[in-house]
Amino acid sequence: MKKIEAIIKPFKLDEVKEALNEIGIQGMTISEVKGYGRQKGHKEIYRGAEYVVDFIPKIKIEIVAQSENSKQIIEKIQQAAHTGKIGDGKIFVYSVEEAIRVRTGERGAEAI
Repeated sequence: MKKIEAIIKPFKLDEVKEALNEIGIQGMTISEVKGYGRQKGHKEIYRGAEYVVDFIPKIKIEIVAQSENSKQIIEKIQQAAHTGKIGDGKIFVYSVEEAIRVRTGERGAEAI
């Protein structure tokens, strides 16, 4: 099993979700996060005072899937989240040793 973690621009969430639904991915965890990379934040003016916004709002999507489905999931996320501009995001892939459904005790592929 693989855990796919994608950090994307917030306005791309619906497009990514629809693209994943098209290939049958139904379960995912979404978090609102903040961070920066090459964007380095930006400056804003509030009540006449200039201040730096170091952390930019992003969305983190987490999906645990069968290893054989991970390439297709990654491609769909990459296509749907792409704008061609700096700050499009990142995708990370981790190996998952075990998954357990709390309610039933199911393990492995049955749990996801």
